[in-house]
Amino acid sequence: MQEILIDSTDGVMTITLNRVEKKNSFTSAMYAACADALEQAKADAAVRVVVIQGHLTVFSAGNDITDFLNNPTPGLNGPVLRFIRELVTFPKPLIAAVCGPAVGIGTTMLFHCDLVYAGDNAAFAMPFVNLGVCPEAASSLLVPQMMGYHRAAEALLLGEPFMAEAALEVGLVNRIVPPTEVNGLAQAQARKLAAKPLSSVMATKRLMKQGQMEQVLAVVSEEAQSFGRMMAEPAAREAFGAFLEKRKPDFSKL
Repeated sequence: MQEILIDSTDGVMTITLNRVEKKNSFTSAMYAACADALEQAKADAAVRVVVIQGHLTVFSAGNDITDFLNNPTPGLNGPVLRFIRELVTFPKPLIAAVCGPAVGIGTTMLFHCDLVYAGDNAAFAMPFVNLGVCPEAASSLLVPQMMGYHRAAEALLLGEPFMAEAALEVGLVNRIVPPTEVNGLAQAQARKLAAKPLSSVMATKRLMKQGQMEQVLAVVSEEAQSFGRMMAEPAAREAFGAFLEKRKPDFSKL
């Protein structure tokens, strides 16, 4: 599909979000394509590193709301949860190159990447509460662990965006460079990793993450159940209705 571009060169698979006219917002089909690519990369011995990148003006605006409402994919086997589980369990190095807005899944997927490089125009946001739902991709666990509770509360309860410098300060981002240099930097780091012994790289990643993966997967499932239940409740209906009608939501009676 043209909205997700896959390239494999010299041991590096690059997954490019290519729906710039819609700010790289994810459709169900895009989630499925990304999950398929990660599954393929996991099984292919020739792939040693995966890079996920967007455009220098936007990484991802999160879910395509219209597609999300028209094509609900509930359950742990739906494309959204499939993609998240592939991120969580991916055994090889995973690098993200982020420029511009990274909203919702555009931010939460980064907590499962091993290296994250950002443009100085990057802006991160997890506005789940503002949509009447709850966090996803184990962000309710991983954001407080990385940021500390109070910064996490600001990011998750208020849904307030934070810029690249703040992301660097809390450890979500490894390095900030001009937007025109981000994808090149990610590729250069990927080539460094691809030249190293894969067995050592994979063992090191597994050891760093040992003891947490089971908990992360459990939280992913718990969040998904809460998310699905809340989608049918009045707050989410008001939030999504307001979004489609291009008005401010009114939660005063909810």
